[in-house]
Amino acid sequence: MSKLLQVNQVTKTFGNHTALNKVSLDIEKGQIFGLLGPNGAGKTTLIRIINQITIPDSGTVLLDGEALQAHHIKNIGYLPEERGLYKSMKVGEQALYLAQLKGLSKTEAKKRLKIWFERLEIGNWWDKKIQELSKGMAQKIQFVVTVLHEPKLLIFDEPFSGFDPINANLIKDQILRLREDGATVIFSTHRMESVEELCDDIALIDKSNKLIDGNLLDIKRQFKTNTYQIGIVPNSTSLEAELKANFDVSPTQFKSINNELQLNVKLEVNQNPNDLLQYLITKGNVSHFVELIPSANDIFIQTVNNNNN
Repeated sequence: MSKLLQVNQVTKTFGNHTALNKVSLDIEKGQIFGLLGPNGAGKTTLIRIINQITIPDSGTVLLDGEALQAHHIKNIGYLPEERGLYKSMKVGEQALYLAQLKGLSKTEAKKRLKIWFERLEIGNWWDKKIQELSKGMAQKIQFVVTVLHEPKLLIFDEPFSGFDPINANLIKDQILRLREDGATVIFSTHRMESVEELCDDIALIDKSNKLIDGNLLDIKRQFKTNTYQIGIVPNSTSLEAELKANFDVSPTQFKSINNELQLNVKLEVNQNPNDLLQYLITKGNVSHFVELIPSANDIFIQTVNNNNN
């Protein structure tokens, strides 16, 4: 895969505050890239630089191999966290206006809007005013005008905010469809379950510095601790003591219909999970045996806490 967006050693300060400190990112064409970090980490500043709303103090940003220039705006679609629609305008009138600002003819804009309104089940909203719509309904309109001109790069900042589960799932499916059609997506959110579902690669920024960058599955492998959560109905009351004598054991809890002994067992590098399972089978009825793989949420919290400490 080739790189669509390259951020090279970008630094941005506001007075005495450093918003970004030599941040570098490579975003491949056709991927969904998760841009993560706590509030105030520097994510919004980076997004504003990519959109040429502000410029870096140092460093460069390349789009498809070219340094960012004014004409690149037509290749970017940006859905900000704080939505901005004209409340007194009718939906169709506003969508056409915004589409033409992105370079579409009125005829082409109408054609594409019809397709998108059908996809998002909003075909009868054309003559409604924005102020008549709920927050979630208005966000559907904002989503449509963001993607309508088919830009190379889409930036979604908290795209599911305000949506009920059904409409959030509808938007998620459309983001995946856009990726399949060739778009590259930067996805900024605090909803880690959405990161798990959508993102190929992620970067985590905290206090202006990039702390993590790479493929999400590879990062999970780096953070896993070779720990297995087990549930067993033992043949004897001595099993927990036996396990503690041979393994690094800690208590755990998970929902179950059985009355089991529930433990986390951390293995050494030279210890095999198959051997652990075979050993447990001889000691009782094993009802639960799962490797604990860190979630994106676990990785986020651990990394930010370590950085703060």
